[in-house]
Amino acid sequence: MKVTTTAIEGLLIIEPRIFPDDRGYFYESYNKPKYHEAGITADFVQDNQSFSQKGALRGLHGQADPFAQGKLVRVIQGRVLDVAVDIRKNSPTYGQHVSIELSGENHLQFWVPPGFLHGFVTLEDDTIFTYKVTNVYDKASEIGVIWNDPALAIGWGIDEREAIISPKDEVLPAFKDFVSPF
Repeated sequence: MKVTTTAIEGLLIIEPRIFPDDRGYFYESYNKPKYHEAGITADFVQDNQSFSQKGALRGLHGQADPFAQGKLVRVIQGRVLDVAVDIRKNSPTYGQHVSIELSGENHLQFWVPPGFLHGFVTLEDDTIFTYKVTNVYDKASEIGVIWNDPALAIGWGIDEREAIISPKDEVLPAFKDFVSPF
């Protein structure tokens, strides 16, 4: 597996070794000792999966302590643009983001540690997105920022009018009104 750092400290792109043959392919989507060697020493406690049509936008979300979550995300089928926004108050990259295309074809994974908001938009129908998390979900600990805040300048790669947003995500605060717990 190959691990690549990003412009924001802590965010990592993981490229697993793929073993193709006449039947298809095989790869390890997670191997605790190898991830620990790469610096991802998180203890994963829950796996989540979503199925979405093209244009579904989920985010920008996070969890505050004591339920803060690190996420190891990947796409099984389809494509997404995945985004992580740094909300660590003392970070030199506070308010900045990294985005990456994840797909069932490129098999890339994205490590998003606690201290980040996370979101993604599906770029194809029938997209299956999965992620391992380091803490259980707690509704009272939910935090977030509106996905299309101009202050964040995230290029989602879709027409805003075609984004499919949940009612909960439509009313998230602007970044300027967000008080980071990190």
